[in-house]
Amino acid sequence: MNRNEILDKVTQIFHDVFDDDSIVLTDETTAKDIDDWDSLTHITLISEIEEAFNMKFSMKDVLGMKNVGEMLDILEQHQ
Repeated sequence: MNRNEILDKVTQIFHDVFDDDSIVLTDETTAKDIDDWDSLTHITLISEIEEAFNMKFSMKDVLGMKNVGEMLDILEQHQ
């Protein structure tokens, strides 16, 4: 799976979690850019992404992610 395919899959998860199909993700997207992205929603996102990609983020990965681009980097590494 290439980076664009990963982004497409992650975007669909964001649409589902936030119930908002207008969300457009970029590498620079952060929680500040999306209404309702709080700590509880973040946990839901992580869980849904882990399930969709059949992997588990390490605590270091979760705490180190500053934006969607870093999340995509981690997902690429786990492919």
